[in-house]
Amino acid sequence: MSDTFALDNAVSVPLVLGPQGAIPTPVATLNQTLLTNAQSLAPGLTATLPGSLVEDMASTATGALVLIDQARVDAVNSVTPQGANAFVLAALGQQFGIPQGVPTNTSVYVVISGTAGYGITPGFIVSDGTYQYVVQDGGVIDTAGNTQQLFCVASQSGTWAVPAGSVTQIVSSVASGYSLTVTNPQAGTPAISAETVDSYRSRVLLAGQASATGTASFLKTLLYAVPGVQQQLVAVRQVTGGWEVICGGGDAYQVAGAIYTAVPNLSSIVGSTTTARNVSASIFVNPDTYNITFVNPPQQVVTVTATWNTTLTNFTGAAQVNQLAAPAIQSYVNSIYVGQPINLLDMTAVFQNAVASVLAVSNLTTLTFVVTINGTTTPPDAGTSIVVGDPESYFYVSPSGVTVVQG
Repeated sequence: MSDTFALDNAVSVPLVLGPQGAIPTPVATLNQTLLTNAQSLAPGLTATLPGSLVEDMASTATGALVLIDQARVDAVNSVTPQGANAFVLAALGQQFGIPQGVPTNTSVYVVISGTAGYGITPGFIVSDGTYQYVVQDGGVIDTAGNTQQLFCVASQSGTWAVPAGSVTQIVSSVASGYSLTVTNPQAGTPAISAETVDSYRSRVLLAGQASATGTASFLKTLLYAVPGVQQQLVAVRQVTGGWEVICGGGDAYQVAGAIYTAVPNLSSIVGSTTTARNVSASIFVNPDTYNITFVNPPQQVVTVTATWNTTLTNFTGAAQVNQLAAPAIQSYVNSIYVGQPINLLDMTAVFQNAVASVLAVSNLTTLTFVVTINGTTTPPDAGTSIVVGDPESYFYVSPSGVTVVQG
């Protein structure tokens, strides 16, 4: 009876959260809450008489409540990477997918070979027969039948050598009908020392600040990391029905793998209405297959004729102007990102900067450009200085495609 009675009348103190976390309850509040609960059980109770047994018990109980309240505050404020104890920090790290020891455990780069399009997810395990290594970043087997080198970390601490060619066993299960092999082209890196709590705390903090998947910036970052992909040939366009990913260069399966990793809703990815530009690759991540389509940007061949003149009647540097301006214009056009227009104002600035050592801008009286795209003369859009091409294509001008003349 007494236990039930005590539980039903337990002291309840609200938890106050401020900008710095949980705030300790003032001692006076704890004492008053205790007395209020006691008086509800024994009406007329007086606990303010100095030296009385009731006052002594109330003071002792208030001290206990102070300790309990502080323990509660410490527990709440420890659920953060900055203040967590080692146990809570490890739990937070697991929640973020950051196991302790990754930067300091023995590591090795491996290449996994097999069927093109097979996806290797983070957490895939390989072995040298003695120790196991966990893939950290994942990847996709490309057209040639190999992944890029995948970074793996030992699942246990300790220091040992990992000779080249020693990691040859697949530990994780592989879908039926597929066969994978693994090797490490180079020797691994032995562990140096156990990871400190401070180092681990820093990594958990950074994990909470990582860029979220599903954003165009994150997708572009992964596409830029694919070998062979040219940064200026990458774009993510919002079109009717979803998003269109344009990517020039790189292995099709690795590009598709980057899209698979970055985009949570793959049904939002659509191809070009000009289907000949579309590239499709199937990514298999056991037990599912994902068909991913992206656009390989076509090339638009550009020619530029720049006509210039000067106020200097006896100017003898015309040949130098032509020699300096032509490669600068070529470089500008070829650096334009896919789908972006040629800006004649930018081209003017490029011309002026290129010839400044020979002809000052103040002496330049005429500068006009004629641009052709795929053999068709293309003027700027009305009221602007931009020459617009196909939104899914990129510009290319050869060294012989730029003509600079005085006239």
